[in-house]
Amino acid sequence: MPSDLLINFRPYETRVALVENGTLVEFQLERGARGLGLLGNIYLGRVIRVLPGLQAAFVDIGLEKAAFLYVDDISGGEREFSRLLGQAVAEDEDDDLGAGEEMSPSLEPEPEISEPETPVAPIESLLTEGQEILVQVSKEPMGQKGARVTTHISLPGRRLVFMSMIGHLGVSRRIEDENERKRLRDLLDSIRAGHGFIARTAAEGASEREIEAEAGYLIHLWGKILAEADKSQPPALIHPELDATLKAVRDIFSDQVERLILDDPGQFAKVKKFLDVFAPAQAPALTLYEGSEPLFSAYDVETDLARALNRKVWLKSGGYVVIDSTEALTVIDVNTGRYVGRHNFEETILKTNLEAVREIAYQLRLRNIGGLIVIDFIDMKKEVNRERVFTALREFLRRDKGKTKILPMSELGLIEMTRKRTRENIDRLLREPCFYCQGQGYLLSRVSVFHQAFREMEIAACDYPGQPLTLKVHPFIRDLILDEGRAALEDLEKRLKRPITIKADESLHLEAHVIEPGEPGLEPF
Repeated sequence: MPSDLLINFRPYETRVALVENGTLVEFQLERGARGLGLLGNIYLGRVIRVLPGLQAAFVDIGLEKAAFLYVDDISGGEREFSRLLGQAVAEDEDDDLGAGEEMSPSLEPEPEISEPETPVAPIESLLTEGQEILVQVSKEPMGQKGARVTTHISLPGRRLVFMSMIGHLGVSRRIEDENERKRLRDLLDSIRAGHGFIARTAAEGASEREIEAEAGYLIHLWGKILAEADKSQPPALIHPELDATLKAVRDIFSDQVERLILDDPGQFAKVKKFLDVFAPAQAPALTLYEGSEPLFSAYDVETDLARALNRKVWLKSGGYVVIDSTEALTVIDVNTGRYVGRHNFEETILKTNLEAVREIAYQLRLRNIGGLIVIDFIDMKKEVNRERVFTALREFLRRDKGKTKILPMSELGLIEMTRKRTRENIDRLLREPCFYCQGQGYLLSRVSVFHQAFREMEIAACDYPGQPLTLKVHPFIRDLILDEGRAALEDLEKRLKRPITIKADESLHLEAHVIEPGEPGLEPF
């Protein structure tokens, strides 16, 4: 299906949206000041505590919270190869994420290995407190939890994944032609120099020169990482992952994406250089957006994002689903709402449930909901109808890059499932507990409020050509802008070519703001 990859870049925020048939299906956000974008980073850490009872350890990698290292992430080459091969195999129909990100489908293919799995050694025999250790972030910090890390470091390229600790070779099962599979395996075997590699789907049809060049680049990069680690003292960041823009280009911009649209000339030049080296055939799809209306507004992404924060999602028939999340559990309730049907009651319920299935699968992917999920469908008397709803949900989930496990529907209409995620869901990214009601509800976070206000000022600037602008906000937001957001404010003034005044208004709700023409100059502290 036709799709566009949109990248909205500002010095203080990068937003990535994958749009299919005019509808937002995936969203990523990186804000440097918030410490996000850690996935794939490589650190020299120090073990600060070993927990034999949990078979895990805490590792100081220089973040606010210690990282968590499970015993499975430091032992056994075969088990780790299975996981990495599963990731490369499970490339989505639309994109292809690199190592360190869960990309497994509902039914994960068997890895191409036959040797028996080695038993896990006790963690107390593998690690000691104070030990220096090179680790890679495999899961972002979420809520009150620190990052999860692994010692099985992998370096994703566009066509290959380099594995530092495992000498195996693998080929994505999405490459079905046996001659091509053998060609890639033989080629990698001849150039791997004792290292492990997985050929991703994008490697299909790539020339020998392209494969050799990328393998050589990844091997050289690994050598630089080891050299940097040797001269560093823990905790230290040894190798950061690509920034949000290049990571999206590497991982999402596939042949199925018709256009890659950026709204910043500097990022456009950087991406063009990247594509000229790694994917010259796709360079013609790169487009610089120069419209006066902000990119995400022009493509209605802002509307879809706002909808993704709603607790209640309406269905076209008049039914609706309600989504409530806690730290580890999400409950989704399906209701007929205004839909009364045209025939019998059972048929009305079945149609509502089937319509809800499509929307639920979409919302899980868009919101990046993970953990345990319980879906309460409307009760159906006939077992054959319950089976139809279960089968439909399973089919829609096959399109989801997140690894899912789903149990059959119970007689009460409940389906239990799990979905793996490596990043915070969209709700936690964009909102924070509401201080008006002592955390009983949620507000947009203060950072999100001021970013939203700045985006709307870009739109409002068209209504006041050449005039200075005044932004009235809640005092908390004003303080944030004049402190952490001062660089962003200066960038906005430069972008709009006019001065902007920030004024506090205690009568405004935290999420509210007013934009109007005004006098230049900042209000004093």
